Amino acid sequence: MKNKYIILVLLILSSCGKESTHREIGSNPKSETIKTWINIARDSSHLSINERKQFLEKAEFDANELSNDTLRLSHLSRISLAYKKLNDSLKFRKMNRKVLDLSQNAKIYMALGESHWDLASFFRSNDILDSAYFHYRKAYKSFDQLAIDSTSLSLKGRMLYSMGRIQDSYKDYLGAEVSITSALKIFDDLEDDGRLYNCNNMLGIIAKGMNNSQKALEYYQKAYTYLQRYSPKNKIEYIRQNKNNIASVLLDQKKYKKAKVAYQELLSDNSFKTESPRLFSLVLVSHAYTLFKGEKDYAQANAILLNAMNVNDSIGYSFEQARTKQYYAELLAAQGDTINSTQYAKESRLLAKETSNNDRYLEVLRLLTNIDSENAVAYSNEYYDLSEKIKDEERAIRDKFARIRLETDEVIQRNELLSRQKQIWIGVVLGLVLLGISLFTIIWQRISNNRLKFQQKQQESNQEIYNLMLSQQGKFEEGKQLEQKRISEELHDGILGQMLGIRLILSGLNDKEDEASVEQRAELIEKLRELEEEIRTISHELSDASYQKFYNFIVSLDDLIRTISDSSGISCSFTYDENVDWDDLQGDIKINAYRIVQESLQNCVKHAKCKNAKVNFSTEDNILKLTIADDGVGFDISKGKRGIGLRNVISRVKKVKGTLDIDSKKGKGTVVTVSLPNSYIRLDSLNDISERKEVLNV
Repeated sequence: MKNKYIILVLLILSSCGKESTHREIGSNPKSETIKTWINIARDSSHLSINERKQFLEKAEFDANELSNDTLRLSHLSRISLAYKKLNDSLKFRKMNRKVLDLSQNAKIYMALGESHWDLASFFRSNDILDSAYFHYRKAYKSFDQLAIDSTSLSLKGRMLYSMGRIQDSYKDYLGAEVSITSALKIFDDLEDDGRLYNCNNMLGIIAKGMNNSQKALEYYQKAYTYLQRYSPKNKIEYIRQNKNNIASVLLDQKKYKKAKVAYQELLSDNSFKTESPRLFSLVLVSHAYTLFKGEKDYAQANAILLNAMNVNDSIGYSFEQARTKQYYAELLAAQGDTINSTQYAKESRLLAKETSNNDRYLEVLRLLTNIDSENAVAYSNEYYDLSEKIKDEERAIRDKFARIRLETDEVIQRNELLSRQKQIWIGVVLGLVLLGISLFTIIWQRISNNRLKFQQKQQESNQEIYNLMLSQQGKFEEGKQLEQKRISEELHDGILGQMLGIRLILSGLNDKEDEASVEQRAELIEKLRELEEEIRTISHELSDASYQKFYNFIVSLDDLIRTISDSSGISCSFTYDENVDWDDLQGDIKINAYRIVQESLQNCVKHAKCKNAKVNFSTEDNILKLTIADDGVGFDISKGKRGIGLRNVISRVKKVKGTLDIDSKKGKGTVVTVSLPNSYIRLDSLNDISERKEVLNV
């Protein structure tokens, strides 16, 4: 076994190019040995998998001994790819993770980008496209950190192209167009005709997906011009694909004659079927459909489609067989053969489902809805469910792409922020040095300029005295305005509210002369006398003491609510927490809560057009919660204009440092919730409060 390994080493060494041997072996023989182990493991198909993995383990051991970080990471990256080629995904992921961590820590962005690229290719080959997109973008950001040259630009363009292809597969056409267009600009600057062909071809596919057939045709034709200057090994295959793309756009545009000519030109190539059997099948089916739709040549279309089915069966092309049988079902339906048409459509549906060809699946369901009338409803429901499911999945993936772009950009922004912070610290240090020099200069100058500084200070003092005088005058005016505002609120919320209720009741009693009406008018006249007394109180007691003489709080609230209910015809209810000593609340909380209830109920009378209103006062986690709810017409909070009443409520809530929440919708009523601090009268002032109560009760 040992001799066999030696022979393999000699064979691979002898096969290496002279230029490569001179460049690497002469400078670092160990690096060349590592490369040899990797080549043996990768290319020696006659060895067992375990034997090839042993060479990779040797290569990894030697690579870890290298002192050059760039060279070590380059070898480890090639080892990870060799594991991928051996289909050992576990070892590939493990080695790839190691390279990612090492290159990230060492900030070797070429190795970091290539590792993300390898991982993206791995996920793409396993059809995990969202993860593939994530790592393509990571690779792009890593390559973006490299010095700008043709290599780094080409790598960035290739990542953008790969991202665009994945976005197109999930119908994120706008995102795909942005990615591919960005790649195209890079390849245009690099004059890379091969990749310019790929980009224009991809943009044609995207435009076709967006149903912009004219734009798709322009991109395909432009791609053909680049193909003329590009000479890949399988150029004839590229030309056939391009011509098929152009013909398919003509078919979409229903230019059947031009499409027929294009397809016939392709089919005239005798080697087409043997060299490109799958593409040949695509062209054959499209040609038949052109004859069917354009010239109504059912006989020839029938023969070609049957031939295409045989070709698909011979090469195991189930994906295209779904389209072939769908077109054949359409042809039979056009000829009136509903039974066979339905049978072929069902076979097409089954094939589309098995091959996860969702677009074809939807088209066949639409066809079955038209030709199988007995099961049309079932097919229609299945079509709707599948369509919604596909849209939800594609939307979720597009959102995920957006999050990936956002998260990647945030990482870049954080790195830039750290870089800026480093620059700021350097600036701070330099600033401190300059500050020290400046302070020394200032102190030196102070010795010779004391008299000037004294004069400047005197002038500043005079200016400060003047500013204080202005400030005092401003505070006086501010206090005056606040007192005026308070008096305005008292008049509006208290006096006007009660007068409104009295006016409404008196209006209803004008034409009544019975004893009850006479008695009620007498009561209202007494209330007017009380209003007179309240106006006198507001006029003469403008100090804070007037806020502290509001007692029998619950009784006052109940009386207020009952009065408004009687006067307006609205059914008002009042509930409260009986375990709370409401009269011990601080006066400013009681008076403002009273006015808030009063103003809110007045709004119910004036604007809400409600039948019921509920007032509730309770405590919750040391917070007083006042709720006024009605079943009126409601209003749009975002568009509603704030009248003086609502502004007064907001002002009163702010005074007691509470919070206000208004929940209203048109036709749904309004709920006003006020949360107030649970503050009670201080113990040392209870005696004084008792004396005031006695005075009020006299």
